[in-house]
Amino acid sequence: MKPCIGFGQVRHTRMRPTHHGFSYPTCFLMLPMRCLHEASQMGLAVNRAGLISFHDKDHGDARSSAQGGALSWLLDVLKTHGIDDANGEIWLHCYPRVIGFTFKPVSFWYCHSKDDQLRAIVIEVNNTFGERHCYLLDQPRYGVTQSAQKMFHVSPFCRVSGSYAFRFMRTLHLGQERTVVRIDHSDDEGLLIHTSVSGELKPISKTTLRQSLWGYPLLTIAVVARIHWNALLLWIKRVPFFHKPKPPSAFVTRADDLSDIQPIH
Repeated sequence: MKPCIGFGQVRHTRMRPTHHGFSYPTCFLMLPMRCLHEASQMGLAVNRAGLISFHDKDHGDARSSAQGGALSWLLDVLKTHGIDDANGEIWLHCYPRVIGFTFKPVSFWYCHSKDDQLRAIVIEVNNTFGERHCYLLDQPRYGVTQSAQKMFHVSPFCRVSGSYAFRFMRTLHLGQERTVVRIDHSDDEGLLIHTSVSGELKPISKTTLRQSLWGYPLLTIAVVARIHWNALLLWIKRVPFFHKPKPPSAFVTRADDLSDIQPIH
Protein backbone atom coordinates (compact mmCIF):
# COMPACT_ATOMS: atom_id res chain seq x y z
CA MET A 1 0.00 0.00 0.00
CA LYS A 2 1.21 3.46 -0.91
CA PRO A 3 1.17 6.47 1.45
CA CYS A 4 -2.47 7.41 1.76
CA ILE A 5 -4.99 10.01 2.82
CA GLY A 6 -8.10 8.71 4.58
CA PHE A 7 -11.47 10.37 4.06
CA GLY A 8 -14.16 9.50 6.59
CA GLN A 9 -15.83 10.43 9.86
CA VAL A 10 -15.17 10.91 13.56
CA ARG A 11 -18.00 9.87 15.88
CA HIS A 12 -18.24 10.47 19.61
CA THR A 13 -21.08 9.55 21.94
CA ARG A 14 -21.31 10.10 25.69
CA MET A 15 -23.82 7.92 27.52
CA ARG A 16 -23.94 9.49 31.03
CA PRO A 17 -25.02 11.51 32.98
CA THR A 18 -26.66 13.00 29.92
CA HIS A 19 -26.51 11.83 26.33
CA HIS A 20 -24.25 13.89 24.08
CA GLY A 21 -22.94 12.97 20.66
CA PHE A 22 -21.52 14.36 17.45
CA SER A 23 -20.21 13.22 14.09
CA TYR A 24 -17.86 15.19 11.84
CA PRO A 25 -16.29 14.52 8.44
CA THR A 26 -12.53 14.24 8.62
CA CYS A 27 -9.38 13.30 6.75
CA PHE A 28 -6.09 11.89 7.98
CA LEU A 29 -2.73 10.57 6.81
CA MET A 30 -1.67 6.90 6.68
CA LEU A 31 2.11 6.92 6.21
CA PRO A 32 4.70 4.12 5.88
CA MET A 33 7.35 5.52 8.20
CA ARG A 34 10.24 3.40 6.92
CA CYS A 35 9.47 4.68 3.42
CA LEU A 36 8.45 8.22 4.29
CA HIS A 37 10.34 9.54 1.27
CA GLU A 38 7.60 8.01 -0.90
CA ALA A 39 5.05 10.42 0.56
CA SER A 40 7.35 13.32 -0.24
CA GLN A 41 7.78 12.08 -3.80
CA MET A 42 3.99 11.86 -4.15
CA GLY A 43 3.52 15.52 -3.18
CA LEU A 44 3.14 15.65 0.60
CA ALA A 45 5.36 18.26 2.27
CA VAL A 46 7.54 16.28 4.70
CA ASN A 47 9.46 18.22 7.35
CA ARG A 48 9.02 21.43 5.40
CA ALA A 49 6.42 24.14 5.03
CA GLY A 50 3.38 23.30 2.96
CA LEU A 51 -0.37 23.73 2.84
CA ILE A 52 -0.63 20.10 3.98
CA SER A 53 2.44 18.66 5.65
CA PHE A 54 3.89 16.08 8.02
CA HIS A 55 6.59 16.90 10.57
CA ASP A 56 8.49 14.36 12.64
CA LYS A 57 8.69 16.75 15.58
CA ASP A 58 4.91 16.64 16.05
CA HIS A 59 5.22 13.14 17.52
CA GLY A 60 6.92 11.30 20.37
CA ASP A 61 9.68 13.29 22.04
CA ALA A 62 9.79 15.82 19.18
CA ARG A 63 12.95 14.46 17.56
CA SER A 64 13.96 16.19 14.40
CA SER A 65 14.53 14.27 11.18
CA ALA A 66 18.27 14.78 11.72
CA GLN A 67 17.90 12.88 15.04
CA GLY A 68 16.09 10.00 13.40
CA GLY A 69 12.65 11.55 13.62
CA ALA A 70 9.48 10.08 15.03
CA LEU A 71 10.32 6.59 13.77
CA SER A 72 13.50 6.53 15.86
CA TRP A 73 11.49 7.51 18.94
CA LEU A 74 8.90 4.80 18.24
CA LEU A 75 11.54 2.10 17.85
CA ASP A 76 13.09 3.17 21.16
CA VAL A 77 9.68 2.82 22.86
CA LEU A 78 9.24 -0.68 21.46
CA LYS A 79 12.75 -1.71 22.46
CA THR A 80 12.27 -0.40 25.99
CA HIS A 81 9.23 -2.66 26.31
CA GLY A 82 10.97 -5.74 24.94
CA ILE A 83 9.53 -5.62 21.43
CA ASP A 84 12.52 -6.01 19.10
CA ASP A 85 10.91 -7.92 16.24
CA ALA A 86 8.74 -5.11 14.80
CA ASN A 87 11.20 -4.92 11.92
CA GLY A 88 8.66 -4.68 9.12
CA GLU A 89 6.79 -1.59 7.96
CA ILE A 90 5.42 0.81 10.56
CA TRP A 91 2.36 2.77 9.51
CA LEU A 92 1.32 6.02 11.18
CA HIS A 93 -2.32 7.11 11.15
CA CYS A 94 -2.38 10.79 12.15
CA TYR A 95 -3.66 14.26 11.35
CA PRO A 96 -1.47 16.39 9.10
CA ARG A 97 -0.46 19.95 9.60
CA VAL A 98 -2.79 22.20 7.60
CA ILE A 99 -1.52 25.66 6.72
CA GLY A 100 1.19 25.16 9.34
CA PHE A 101 -1.11 24.33 12.27
CA THR A 102 -1.66 20.97 13.92
CA PHE A 103 -3.31 19.35 16.89
CA LYS A 104 -3.38 15.56 17.09
CA PRO A 105 -5.80 14.26 19.75
CA VAL A 106 -4.78 10.71 18.90
CA SER A 107 -2.43 9.00 16.46
CA PHE A 108 -2.02 5.27 15.83
CA TRP A 109 1.27 3.48 15.08
CA TYR A 110 0.77 0.07 13.40
CA CYS A 111 3.99 -1.91 13.84
CA HIS A 112 4.57 -5.02 11.72
CA SER A 113 7.06 -7.85 11.78
CA LYS A 114 9.20 -8.84 8.78
CA ASP A 115 6.50 -11.23 7.56
CA ASP A 116 3.99 -8.32 7.55
CA GLN A 117 2.11 -9.55 10.64
CA LEU A 118 0.78 -6.95 13.07
CA ARG A 119 3.20 -7.00 16.04
CA ALA A 120 2.22 -3.98 18.16
CA ILE A 121 0.08 -0.86 18.12
CA VAL A 122 1.04 2.34 19.91
CA ILE A 123 -1.77 4.82 20.60
CA GLU A 124 -0.30 8.31 21.02
CA VAL A 125 -2.64 10.69 22.86
CA ASN A 126 -2.37 14.47 23.25
CA ASN A 127 -4.55 16.69 25.42
CA THR A 128 -5.21 20.41 25.07
CA PHE A 129 -2.83 21.13 27.99
CA GLY A 130 0.22 20.24 25.89
CA GLU A 131 0.69 16.82 27.50
CA ARG A 132 1.23 13.50 25.74
CA HIS A 133 0.87 9.84 26.74
CA CYS A 134 1.01 6.50 24.93
CA TYR A 135 -0.78 3.16 25.27
CA LEU A 136 1.09 0.11 23.97
CA LEU A 137 -0.79 -2.95 22.72
CA ASP A 138 1.41 -6.04 22.48
CA GLN A 139 0.43 -8.75 19.96
CA PRO A 140 -2.83 -7.04 18.88
CA ARG A 141 -5.08 -8.49 16.21
CA TYR A 142 -7.54 -6.91 13.84
CA GLY A 143 -11.15 -7.54 14.75
CA VAL A 144 -10.55 -8.22 18.46
CA THR A 145 -10.65 -6.01 21.53
CA GLN A 146 -7.74 -5.23 23.82
CA SER A 147 -8.05 -3.18 26.99
CA ALA A 148 -5.76 -0.80 28.85
CA GLN A 149 -6.26 1.08 32.08
CA LYS A 150 -6.97 4.78 31.55
CA MET A 151 -3.97 6.68 32.95
CA PHE A 152 -4.02 10.04 31.19
CA HIS A 153 -6.22 13.13 31.52
CA VAL A 154 -7.99 13.99 28.28
CA SER A 155 -11.25 15.74 29.16
CA PRO A 156 -12.19 17.76 32.27
CA PHE A 157 -15.55 16.00 32.09
CA CYS A 158 -14.05 12.55 32.72
CA ARG A 159 -12.12 11.19 35.67
CA VAL A 160 -8.79 9.47 35.07
CA SER A 161 -10.26 6.09 35.94
CA GLY A 162 -11.70 3.03 34.28
CA SER A 163 -10.35 1.50 31.10
CA TYR A 164 -10.24 1.79 27.33
CA ALA A 165 -11.25 -0.96 24.93
CA PHE A 166 -9.48 -0.64 21.57
CA ARG A 167 -10.68 -2.32 18.37
CA PHE A 168 -8.99 -1.99 14.98
CA MET A 169 -10.33 -3.15 11.64
CA ARG A 170 -8.93 -3.09 8.11
CA THR A 171 -11.03 -4.22 5.16
CA LEU A 172 -10.55 -4.43 1.42
CA HIS A 173 -13.61 -4.48 -0.84
CA LEU A 174 -13.45 -4.18 -4.63
CA GLY A 175 -9.95 -2.76 -4.35
CA GLN A 176 -10.93 -0.05 -1.84
CA GLU A 177 -9.19 -0.22 1.55
CA ARG A 178 -10.97 1.05 4.64
CA THR A 179 -9.81 1.47 8.23
CA VAL A 180 -11.91 1.70 11.40
CA VAL A 181 -10.73 2.41 14.95
CA ARG A 182 -13.15 2.12 17.86
CA ILE A 183 -12.30 3.27 21.38
CA ASP A 184 -14.71 2.69 24.26
CA HIS A 185 -14.12 4.26 27.68
CA SER A 186 -15.80 2.43 30.55
CA ASP A 187 -15.89 3.15 34.27
CA ASP A 188 -17.37 1.35 37.28
CA GLU A 189 -20.88 1.95 35.96
CA GLY A 190 -20.21 0.54 32.49
CA LEU A 191 -19.75 2.14 29.08
CA LEU A 192 -19.31 5.90 29.36
CA ILE A 193 -17.99 7.09 25.98
CA HIS A 194 -17.85 5.50 22.54
CA THR A 195 -15.52 7.02 19.94
CA SER A 196 -14.65 5.91 16.43
CA VAL A 197 -12.72 7.18 13.44
CA SER A 198 -13.12 5.58 10.05
CA GLY A 199 -12.21 6.31 6.49
CA GLU A 200 -11.48 5.06 3.00
CA LEU A 201 -7.81 5.20 2.05
CA LYS A 202 -6.70 6.79 -1.19
CA PRO A 203 -3.09 7.09 -2.39
CA ILE A 204 -1.53 10.50 -1.89
CA SER A 205 -1.51 12.47 -5.12
CA LYS A 206 -1.98 16.03 -6.26
CA THR A 207 -5.68 15.23 -6.65
CA THR A 208 -6.21 13.79 -3.16
CA LEU A 209 -4.10 16.54 -1.56
CA ARG A 210 -6.29 19.14 -3.26
CA GLN A 211 -9.38 17.20 -2.18
CA SER A 212 -8.26 17.23 1.45
CA LEU A 213 -7.30 20.92 1.36
CA TRP A 214 -10.47 22.10 -0.36
CA GLY A 215 -12.72 19.78 1.66
CA TYR A 216 -11.06 20.48 5.03
CA PRO A 217 -9.21 23.82 4.72
CA LEU A 218 -9.28 24.40 8.49
CA LEU A 219 -9.06 20.75 9.52
CA THR A 220 -6.77 20.95 12.56
CA ILE A 221 -8.05 24.36 13.70
CA ALA A 222 -11.57 22.91 13.50
CA VAL A 223 -10.50 19.95 15.67
CA VAL A 224 -9.51 22.31 18.50
CA ALA A 225 -12.58 24.51 17.99
CA ARG A 226 -14.92 21.51 18.15
CA ILE A 227 -13.25 20.19 21.30
CA HIS A 228 -13.93 23.49 23.06
CA TRP A 229 -17.42 23.85 21.58
CA ASN A 230 -18.48 20.43 22.81
CA ALA A 231 -16.90 21.15 26.20
CA LEU A 232 -19.12 24.23 26.41
CA LEU A 233 -22.19 22.12 25.55
CA LEU A 234 -21.30 19.62 28.28
CA TRP A 235 -20.90 22.48 30.75
CA ILE A 236 -24.32 23.86 29.75
CA LYS A 237 -25.76 20.36 30.31
CA ARG A 238 -24.20 20.45 33.79
CA VAL A 239 -21.98 17.45 33.31
CA PRO A 240 -19.63 17.30 36.35
CA PHE A 241 -16.24 18.99 35.91
CA PHE A 242 -13.01 17.43 37.22
CA HIS A 243 -9.72 19.27 37.70
CA LYS A 244 -6.70 18.00 35.82
CA PRO A 245 -4.48 15.69 37.90
CA LYS A 246 -0.72 15.40 37.48
CA PRO A 247 0.30 13.45 34.37
CA PRO A 248 1.35 9.82 34.93
CA SER A 249 4.99 9.25 35.86
CA ALA A 250 5.39 6.65 33.10
CA PHE A 251 5.11 7.92 29.52
CA VAL A 252 3.78 4.58 28.22
CA THR A 253 0.96 2.44 29.60
CA ARG A 254 1.25 -1.15 28.42
CA ALA A 255 -1.77 -3.44 27.97
CA ASP A 256 -0.33 -6.74 29.16
CA ASP A 257 -3.48 -8.53 30.27
CA LEU A 258 -4.22 -10.64 27.20
CA SER A 259 -7.23 -12.17 28.99
CA ASP A 260 -9.01 -8.91 28.12
CA ILE A 261 -8.88 -9.76 24.39
CA GLN A 262 -12.25 -10.84 23.05
CA PRO A 263 -13.96 -11.00 19.63
CA ILE A 264 -16.11 -8.00 18.77
CA HIS A 265 -19.81 -8.56 18.20
